[in-house]
Amino acid sequence: MKFIYLSLCFLTFCAFTINAQEVLSPNKKIKVIISSKKTSDDSSYGQIYFRILYKNKLGYIEVMPNSPLGISRDDQQFTDNLKLVNESKAKQANQKYEMICGKQKVCNNLGTEKMFKYVNSNNQPLNITFRVYNDGVAFRYEFTNKSNSLVNITDENTTYVFPKATNRWLQSYTESYEDFYPFSTTGKTADNKQEWGFPALFKVNNNPVWILISEANISANNCAAKLNNSKNSDEYKVNYASPRDDFKQTGIKTNLPWNSQWHTLIIGELSDIVESTLITDVSEPNKLKETNWIKPGAVSWIYWANNHGSKDYQKVVAYTDLAVDMKWPYLLIDWEWDAMGNGGNIIDAVNYAKSKGIKPMMWYNSGTSWLEPTPVDHLLTAEKRATEFAWLNKIGVYGIKVDFFAGDQQDMMKYCIDILKDAAKYRLMVNFHGATVPRGWARTYPNLMTTEAVYGAEWYNNKPILTSKAAEHNTTLPFTRNVIGSMDYTPVTFSNSQHPHITSFAHELALSVVFESGFQHFADKPEAYNSLPPDPKEFLKNVPVSWDITKLIEGYPGEKIIMARKKENQWYLGGLNGKDELKTLKINFDFLDKGIFELKIIRDGKDDTSFDTEIMQIQKGDSLDVKCLPRGGFVAVLQKYDAVKANKQN
Repeated sequence: MKFIYLSLCFLTFCAFTINAQEVLSPNKKIKVIISSKKTSDDSSYGQIYFRILYKNKLGYIEVMPNSPLGISRDDQQFTDNLKLVNESKAKQANQKYEMICGKQKVCNNLGTEKMFKYVNSNNQPLNITFRVYNDGVAFRYEFTNKSNSLVNITDENTTYVFPKATNRWLQSYTESYEDFYPFSTTGKTADNKQEWGFPALFKVNNNPVWILISEANISANNCAAKLNNSKNSDEYKVNYASPRDDFKQTGIKTNLPWNSQWHTLIIGELSDIVESTLITDVSEPNKLKETNWIKPGAVSWIYWANNHGSKDYQKVVAYTDLAVDMKWPYLLIDWEWDAMGNGGNIIDAVNYAKSKGIKPMMWYNSGTSWLEPTPVDHLLTAEKRATEFAWLNKIGVYGIKVDFFAGDQQDMMKYCIDILKDAAKYRLMVNFHGATVPRGWARTYPNLMTTEAVYGAEWYNNKPILTSKAAEHNTTLPFTRNVIGSMDYTPVTFSNSQHPHITSFAHELALSVVFESGFQHFADKPEAYNSLPPDPKEFLKNVPVSWDITKLIEGYPGEKIIMARKKENQWYLGGLNGKDELKTLKINFDFLDKGIFELKIIRDGKDDTSFDTEIMQIQKGDSLDVKCLPRGGFVAVLQKYDAVKANKQN
């Protein structure tokens, strides 16, 4: 009887399914099937779905069941009333490009692209383009007809469907993206809002296949989106940013033709997730003619230990001197610099930094959200930005940090892009805080060095919750938030702020490698860094912030991670124990080239405030067990032994 029932279901499904197409990744490991289900027996129109298969040793397995596609405008619906009229031949996207900062210097935009042309029941056109990569899938919508007036794109039917019991690490949606990614099998929130921010990580059922969902290539004609699973906990619908009090618009207002953002799904093993460059792969290429002025680097940062420190000239001087001592190229002068006193003003502070060979940067309030900290309203219009940026050039400032954006609405996306474009005209690098997560702008406008959008170390100043959650949180971020772009966590703190941290000193040191950020803001006070033993102090003087290659050696969200990153001829390793118990992390050196390497490892000492350093020789195929304290960690540097020997002789 059961067999008969299943057969009838299969026949019913086939009867209502038409126009099934496939798109395969270049290595044939990922397959996307696009199909249509009739809305009735006598209709040639229907609902469009996509499903994703992933090939393992036993063949293809389904990792995403049939998931709806579609989009709505205020004048037309393109949801369950679509008919396929044409499809393009599969073509290969194959483009190498370089990133100035990020997890990988040379990237390859390699995927199979296919476009499907539909019309709705009013004969209005909609194109859906799929690109299938070796490490994921991207798709977007396109309206190709022209309009003489603005069209309001109000909603999407796009939904990501998962099998029941799928493991998930999701952040409840907040406009600042400053929250945790707790593990769940149910997809429920404590407040029952059921809204989730990007990126969203899933481990599909009992299969060793992971999917990280986000989006990329947001333009001024897009808003950012979020996910909602209020109707079904296993079905995550794309929702556009909600209106806000001073911006009543729902969705997007634009002329046609128009492209949506790319919807992205990074798919594979955990290493595929962590190492993926899919977000920048699908984003627009670099639009800046000259980029030799863009220099990633470490930053001396005053706010964490001294909340209102930028008002005090003497404290700014102390952090400038710290940058000199630690060989960090940059100093960030944070909020309230316009009220600086105690021996000097902002011009004096900038001049002092430059006299010491340190490049100063300055904080700005975006003027759109929380308006208490000054300076406010220096950037809101193109005219104001031109005046302010010209002044920054005149006094010798190299970058800006812009904070407190109002949300993910279309006007905020346009504002961010306008800031990047105008800042580039004046050779100013940019750090966005209180802003949306990275969505590929770092490729298009490479003067975007980093973005906050993370529950980072500054929260030790605000609430006690990070004290107990930091270790687990720090071992989750490399698999979630930091995958999609540079992350300004403001790491590596050894002293305590308002609320203490209980991660070990070696754990904190390892954050400089495990977390990637084009500007790495080291957050502690000068005396904390000056009192470090010679080996960890020297490590912090030299650790890079941009990387040629990134490899995940070992890890699992919330439990542990070992990250290996290469810069020129050196490998840097960072390992974290996310648990409140002793743990041994195993380094497998299969990622190395042939030859003998010198390994210098700095790990937990006898207690959580001490270090232990050891130097040894290793080679490809070796492994090393590293014992970590509860919430502990380690860093290591590897270099070919011949190169080390030559350096010592010189």
